[in-house]
Amino acid sequence: MGKLEQISVFLENQPGRLCEVTRILVEANINIRALSLADTTDFGILRLIVSDNEKARKELKANGFTVGTTDVVAVEVSDNPGGLHYIVKLLKNVNVNIEYMYAFVEHSGRNAIIIFRFDNIDAALKHLKESGVRIVDGEMVYRM
Repeated sequence: MGKLEQISVFLENQPGRLCEVTRILVEANINIRALSLADTTDFGILRLIVSDNEKARKELKANGFTVGTTDVVAVEVSDNPGGLHYIVKLLKNVNVNIEYMYAFVEHSGRNAIIIFRFDNIDAALKHLKESGVRIVDGEMVYRM
């Protein structure tokens, strides 16, 4: 428990490619819960948390996109100064590397949900749980 599946879509860095992905998801009635887009000069990686992973993968692949999946962790973080620092300090103390992260705020001023990719996901989960940090269940994130 604690892991959720993220979809990664590889996009050529050219006009209209992101629009094509969002069109496919709209037509399949799939809601984007969180996303991150990173790019280089030639391609981008669109990382998505969506309402229906299996359907999204199927539809995107059927339309010629290269799609991968990765396990990530959704962590509830206090939405105030120091909230993120507390989490990254916990992980630093047990030598867990954060490969990347992205966030969305569920209700401003309360808590944020941050999606993390760790080099050692099991060690990160164990230490965060032992420290009393709330790990948000994947099904809950998919429904948000």
